[in-house]
Parts: sequence; structure tokens; C-alpha cells
Amino acid sequence: MRKIWVKVDPWDKEIVKTALEGGADGIMVPPGYSEQVKALGRIETIAEDGDLKPDEDVIIYQIKSGADEEEIVRLARDKRVILESTDWSIIPLENLIAKGADVIAPVDSLKAAETAFGILEKGVSHILFTGSDLIELKKTLNWIKAKGDQIPLEIAEVIDVQPAGMGDRVCVDTCTDMKPGEGMLVGNSSRALFLVHAESIENPYVAPRPFRVNAGAVHAYTRVADGKTRYLSELKSGDQILITDFQGNISVGTVGRLKIERRPLVLLRANIGGAEASTILQNAETIRLTDPDGKAASIVSLKPGDKILAAVEEAGRHFGMKIDETITEK
Repeated sequence: MRKIWVKVDPWDKEIVKTALEGGADGIMVPPGYSEQVKALGRIETIAEDGDLKPDEDVIIYQIKSGADEEEIVRLARDKRVILESTDWSIIPLENLIAKGADVIAPVDSLKAAETAFGILEKGVSHILFTGSDLIELKKTLNWIKAKGDQIPLEIAEVIDVQPAGMGDRVCVDTCTDMKPGEGMLVGNSSRALFLVHAESIENPYVAPRPFRVNAGAVHAYTRVADGKTRYLSELKSGDQILITDFQGNISVGTVGRLKIERRPLVLLRANIGGAEASTILQNAETIRLTDPDGKAASIVSLKPGDKILAAVEEAGRHFGMKIDETITEK
């Protein structure tokens, strides 16, 4: 997920408030100011008296040539590395990204942020806003939060939908009202997660609950904000999950509560790129998948040959983390 820290040095209360209101992920302040930030709102602080401390948790590295690349790659394995230079034209940022180094790029404008996030079509995942222009800061924060990141979605062709007996299913009530075409990625295997549509659709039985995804059985995986997967049954109030739309745009949602109840279930099986994948959902008209046009498709109406959306990854998962090893899930 894309992150933005805001540097406030010298201290400026208005910049701190703007960063908090705009959803910044952290604020870097001079020594002695961390508590003043905390008095205005809860946020991670980067300071000698903060949550993350310079030299211990965060390294400011002044890169001078390509010869520094390997040292930066090494440091970035364990610490947050902020790149610094008086001449940004010599910084081999493309090389660092290509080598997998997760570094933090300083920017002072929206234009610079767009460039940093777009390098090699992948970009950095983390920037430090160093400018003092409030309007430019607001524009940058708004752009990052609106644009978000993306997950490639693929078309899955339904094989069949069959009753799967009784079981415990999970409704995830979030703190976000989701729009048509949005929902959560859920599946029996982390290899393939189906886009389960939020309850944002009008129907004659119950009022829309656009904050809710009736996500599936307790054992199912879902994608969460740090790139890992979690079992639906593990989620709790305050956890951050991924909200995904039919175009693959993702944003972070906060879990408000879970509702786990015993309900009749169905097994959905689908073909994705020649391989079979599945998920188990509640057997009810209001449970919907998402078709390639972003329309909600009720689980009780799906038939063989229908097309729905899913996210696929080749690597397996161990304790929710992606790993490259042979794992068979059936």
C-alpha cells in the first residue's frame, strides 16, 4: 500500500493538522515535538522522542552515486531508508526499485509524488513530503488517498454452484460505505480470491447495507491492508482490510464488527486460466459476486459459463505471508 509521511521541521501546527486531516501515515518532527503531534491526533511519529527513532528505526541516507546501491538494499531489509541528495538527477532510484529495495523518496509537490510513484511503472511505495506549501500538501494527500493501488483481476468462468450444508459464515461490517462494483476478495485458497460484492444493491427483502460484505465461511481467506491474507474468523474491530472494486482499484477499510452466524452454505467452483478455484458463501439471494462490468451477480442465479472476477497469485501463503514454495490446496 502507498504510504506518505509528512516532515514538519521547523514545527508548524497547521501542517500537522493538515497531515492528520488528510490521512497521512506518519509525521516527522524535530526532537521534543512528538507529544504535541499526539495531542492533535493519533498517528505514528518519527522523532527522537517518537514511535520510530532516527538511526534506530529510520535511516536517512545521502546517496551520492550508484556505488551506494548495495548498501541501501542491505539497510532497507531491516530499516526504513529515506533517500537524500542535493542532486536528484543522479539518484539511481530505478535501480533500487528493480532490486526490490523498499525505500522512501522525499518529495515537495504533487508532481514529484506522481513521478516517484510511477517510476518503472511500479514506483516507490512510500514518500516523505518535505514541502511547506499547505495547498500542495492537501493536493498530494488527496491524490494518494483517491488513487490508491491496484490488484490485477482476472475473469473466472463458473463451473457450478452446489449446496454445501450448514456452517458458520462471516459478515464483515466495515466503517466504509462501499459503492456498486466494490467489495472484498475472498476464497478457499489464497491462490484465487473472488470479488464478493458489498450489500450496496437495492432488493425487495432487506435494506441495502453498503458498509457490509457477507464474505463467506469462517475458514476463508481475505486480503488485508499489509498485503497479507487473514482468515475471516480472525478479523476483529479495528483491523484494516482491503476494499477492491471491479477495476482492481484498492483502498483500506476498517472493520467495525463481525457477525458470525450459522447459515446454509453453497460451494462455488470456477475455472481461472485453466485451473479450478473455489469459495464457500451463504446460500441467499443477497450474496453476490461481481461480473467483469462491475455488476453484482447473485450466488443463487449464477450458472455454468457465467463470468465473475477474481484475483490470482501463484505463490503460496504461510501465516498469511506470500512465499515461493510448493503448496497444494484442495
